[in-house]
Amino acid sequence: MTTQAPTLAVTGSTGALGGLVARGLAAQGVEQRLLVRSAGRAPDLAGAHVVEFPGYGDRAAAVAALAGVRTLLMVSGAESAERLEQHRTFVDAAAEAGVGHVVYTSFQGAAPDCTFTLGRDHHATEAHLRASGLTTTFLRDSFYLDFLPDMAGEDGVIRGPAGDGRVAAVARADVARSAVEVLLDPAAHAGATYDLTGPEALTMTEVAETITNATGRTVTFHDETLEEAYASRRRWEAPQWQYDAWVSTYVAMARGEVAAVSGDVARLTGREPTSLAGLLAERAAG
Repeated sequence: MTTQAPTLAVTGSTGALGGLVARGLAAQGVEQRLLVRSAGRAPDLAGAHVVEFPGYGDRAAAVAALAGVRTLLMVSGAESAERLEQHRTFVDAAAEAGVGHVVYTSFQGAAPDCTFTLGRDHHATEAHLRASGLTTTFLRDSFYLDFLPDMAGEDGVIRGPAGDGRVAAVARADVARSAVEVLLDPAAHAGATYDLTGPEALTMTEVAETITNATGRTVTFHDETLEEAYASRRRWEAPQWQYDAWVSTYVAMARGEVAAVSGDVARLTGREPTSLAGLLAERAAG
């Protein structure tokens, strides 16, 4: 631990993406302030100063936790009906605390009317950040490549209304590496927006074939209608906004909104992003 709280703060370090970023910074010898809900769950890293706070929705606690921070990695909050309001509260707290630069993990194609419903929250958060007067960098990642193999049900079928649409899904590790590079020299990325994608855009049929070839498990894709998609997901009890998010993931693909392949990961990290086949090979190798 450091005796004085570092001026670089990272949120989400107890989660998958934030944890990768925090470990990547520690590997570079960077001191960082880890903002977490529970100190007991924070990663034990050299140069890390752990600060507990209740979360994005508590403005007063966030202001205190951010005191003295110059650069902040704001990993988007857990999906919920209140996430956007919590984001806005945290951004306001960052401005009040005197944070200079916020690096925010957004979504590829974030727009007020994008098909993927949760992408609209990202657009609104970006807009609030711009209006706050804070310096910003937006990391707009595609859907996570890591999640694609988990889309197949127990019967080996990926179900969703994706048609023959494509997705340029990105490995979570590539997003983390990109974030580390930005945080190592934030001034060089002030005002920038990066689209973080994988090296290729695949249809769900191609995703299924790639998983089959890599794992030996037969996986196929069933192109559902919208009605079928909602019906098949209602076996899980969830609020309506969650059903809409699940289904719109596939509809965004069908409409071509997540098909664009960007070179930003390679430009930021100096290495080509991981493909689905590469990710599955890494998993198989342990």
